[in-house]
Amino acid sequence: GLRLYDADADTLRFKADSGAAFLDCCFEDESAAFACGSDGSVRRYDFHSGTQDTVGLHEDVVACIEFSQMTSQVVSGSLDRQLQLWDSKNRSVNPSSTITFGSDVASLSICGMYISAAVERNVYFYDMRNLTGPVKAKFCPLEYHIQCLQASPGWNGYIAGSVDGVVALNYLDGVTDGDMGYAFRCHPKSRKGRWSLVPINCIAIHPCNKTFVTGDDGGYAIAWDAQSKKKLLEASSSSCPRGGTGGGLVAVAGAGLLELATNDDAEGLRRALEHRTRLLVRQRGASASEGELRRRGRSHRRGAFAPKEEPPPR
Repeated sequence: GLRLYDADADTLRFKADSGAAFLDCCFEDESAAFACGSDGSVRRYDFHSGTQDTVGLHEDVVACIEFSQMTSQVVSGSLDRQLQLWDSKNRSVNPSSTITFGSDVASLSICGMYISAAVERNVYFYDMRNLTGPVKAKFCPLEYHIQCLQASPGWNGYIAGSVDGVVALNYLDGVTDGDMGYAFRCHPKSRKGRWSLVPINCIAIHPCNKTFVTGDDGGYAIAWDAQSKKKLLEASSSSCPRGGTGGGLVAVAGAGLLELATNDDAEGLRRALEHRTRLLVRQRGASASEGELRRRGRSHRRGAFAPKEEPPPR
């Protein structure tokens, strides 16, 4: 189902159950949100009235959804190989535009008037004012398919995470700040010399500086400095981070015990517990001491990104 939490008051403000599993959601504004799910539907939820209505339907599972504030359109990507745009004001179940790809749309991101869509190992960029064809198509330097994608206008590029735990940062113009981009694995080799092939679930980019957070299937949310290529912080029992628009807060969802809470950063920490699933909202910049992290049995190393290496033969 869909849940809306008030981070300041530490309360659950809205709750809506669904017969189908929700795979993604996004805000329209402070009073409404959109969600997509395994039944192929795109729904709108009104927080004030508690009502919901169907915006549109795909022929297969809808994996990702975003809302464009500039055009008031909902954009959804599905396993039916289509990217569809819906007019949020019209309330018509027919899409205003449809883009068909050769494979499933795994993830999408909206920056201003531009849509970026991840299909297999490719990233396609579309101008919402002219959807006749992509303005640019980039082949992502990943060995396996892209699982999640996040674009940033401030970086003039995007960050993509793959199903085998590799993250790639790439620039649209090929060269930005003298850097061609790079790829790295989020987790090092095990003691047995094997790679941890853990899918990257989501990526949150800081809107003001070159840092980002990855959430993976192994239950880790890791903050990275893209410029210095260093790991900043690692939190376990987490899998899905999402940053606030102002850059001051980051929310991390996970299951089980959250090990990040300390007395030093109590003001920057909010927790909500429901059915053994927790939502952590912490202030950016507030971090636990290294001693506290060690006592909780977690690593907190400031090392360089691991270079991308090929996995051993299977």
